[in-house]
Amino acid sequence: MNQHAATSAGRAGLPRGIWALGFVSMLMDISSEMIHALLPAYLVLLGASTLAVGLIEGIAEATAAIVKVFSGALSDWLGRRKLLAAIGYGLAACTKPVFPLATTLGWVVAARFIDRIGKGIRGAPRDALIADLAPPGLRGAAFGLRQSLDTAGAFIGPLLAIGLMALSGNDFRLVFWVAVLPAFGAFALIVLAVHDPLPAATARHRSPLSRRELARLPPAYWWVVGIAAVFTLARFSEAFLVLRAQALGLGLMWVPAVLVLMNVVYSLSSYPVGRLAGRLPRGALLAAGFAVLVAADLVIALFDGLTGLAVGVVLWGLHMGMTQGLLAALVADAAPAELRGTAFGVFNLVGGVALLVASVLAGALWDAFGARATFLAGAGLAGLALVGLLWRGRPVEGGRAQ
Repeated sequence: MNQHAATSAGRAGLPRGIWALGFVSMLMDISSEMIHALLPAYLVLLGASTLAVGLIEGIAEATAAIVKVFSGALSDWLGRRKLLAAIGYGLAACTKPVFPLATTLGWVVAARFIDRIGKGIRGAPRDALIADLAPPGLRGAAFGLRQSLDTAGAFIGPLLAIGLMALSGNDFRLVFWVAVLPAFGAFALIVLAVHDPLPAATARHRSPLSRRELARLPPAYWWVVGIAAVFTLARFSEAFLVLRAQALGLGLMWVPAVLVLMNVVYSLSSYPVGRLAGRLPRGALLAAGFAVLVAADLVIALFDGLTGLAVGVVLWGLHMGMTQGLLAALVADAAPAELRGTAFGVFNLVGGVALLVASVLAGALWDAFGARATFLAGAGLAGLALVGLLWRGRPVEGGRAQ
């Protein structure tokens, strides 16, 4: 690899390219979360029901997941991951002006879907690029670092949204216009500062999505995909945290604070957990993360008031930090290097379909039985995933790169 010379540039031996990708993710998340923190409330103001919000969020994320399969496979076939990642970030940046320009619910929904297509194009190639760049023993740290920087953007964005809403008298469109700037900054950074470590000669001549190629993905990989799918059924869209805050009486200007709190905890925990993954049993860390989600759902369901919600949101952010980077590292370890883009694509497709089902189910339960039923169902599904992990935990340890 031509990236060894850069290894000393990052703390903990991480190459400069991984740091650059982390800051690309941070800038795009600042932009996306400035919009996303207000979008559920904005959709409701435009006349959408809670079920419709769940359906919109679920379909948007499922769309991104479907696209990830093809972009990941294409990155394996081309041997060029940066190109597709840059296209995805560029498309997402170009859709951001649609949000402030939209005048109807249909335009907002269309912008959300196109934005998620951009996410789908970039997601799997970017994750595979991180796996290509990172030394095997530091993959947990690499994914944890990117997740921490990404999540830093996810709380900076809502903080900016709160400030701008306060200064502008709840002017949604002003917030959406300001969100355009960091999105184009992310696109410029990936174009200028990130480079593929693999030469074009590594491009594949067979389709990575063929049955023969998919059969090369080992059982440990498919086990990680399966357990993550069950877990994702319990981890419905964070839009429901925002709606829960509104239902408990939190003022419109302060609604983004829910995502700020969640993402502060998420950001602070992701990198340390990634570092621990190189020293402690990964199955134990993952099980702990699943248990924390059970606790988060139970607290949000059983305790009324903003204090109970705050505790539940903190636990929700902690479970994200304990699981998301670790699951990505497990996928990277289990998949052959030349099929990593495909592996991440399939992993994200299954997760996206699970998130669609989870978000629609959450919205339907909310409309039929109230918020409590939604979060109790989430606790039950998270508990089911935890039982499955404890029952068949050995493949997680077996997936670690040697």
